[in-house]
Formats: sequence, structure tokens, C-alpha cells
Amino acid sequence: MPSILDLIAEREAAATAAADRLREQITTLTAELALLETEVAELAITRKTLTTPTDQASASTPADPTTASTAYQKILGVFGTAVAPMRAKDVCLALGLGVTAKDTEGLRAKLKRLVARQILIETEPGLFTLAPSTPSA
Repeated sequence: MPSILDLIAEREAAATAAADRLREQITTLTAELALLETEVAELAITRKTLTTPTDQASASTPADPTTASTAYQKILGVFGTAVAPMRAKDVCLALGLGVTAKDTEGLRAKLKRLVARQILIETEPGLFTLAPSTPSA
């Protein structure tokens, strides 16, 4: 008959193995989610590009070259599909970028530039969302 310590050790090993399997699944699912969120953002940008008439773009004031860049368009695409305000780390994940301090701080600087241009708003420190659109006259 096994001792209670043997039974505990056996159960501990089984629980550890199960936890390791779940961690691997979480890692895999997180990576898959980031890829899909990037795809959704890119598709939103593509849809917007295809549905915006070219003559409207030429008649309007020139676009801000900073926000016209691909990087900013991808960021705006993420916010276009977001259902809640996002942190810089969440945007990094949605874009498939790293989440190290270097990555998130670089992205946070871009988000702050978009806030300065009144494209995004910071609802509370570190939490960003699209600025409400103003009706044109």
C-alpha cells in the first residue's frame, strides 16, 4: 500500500504536468490571437482604402504625413476594431509586436502623437481609444 507522501508526490507530478500543458496551450493561443487581430486590423485598413473615393482624398486637405504612414494606419486599424480602450501593450499584441519595455514605450510614443493630433484620446493614464468624430459642416 502506497504511503500518503507517495500519493501526494504522484498527484503533484500530475498537476505540474497538466499546468505545463495548459501554459503551452495559452502560449500557442496567444500567438494565434495576435496573428488574427493583426489580420483583422489589416483587413479593416484594406476595406477603408477600397471604399474611400480617390477624388475625396485629393479634394481634402493634405494628410498628415506621420499618420499616413503604414505603422500609424495599422495602429488606427486596431483601434477601429477595438470594443474598449486599449493599453500600449494590448496594441503591441494586436499588431504582433513584442511586449518588451522597448516595444511598448515606442508604441506609447506613437499613441501620444495620435492624442496630440486629436485622433485618439487618453481616457485615463495609459488607456487609449479613438476620439469621437466631429460632424462636418
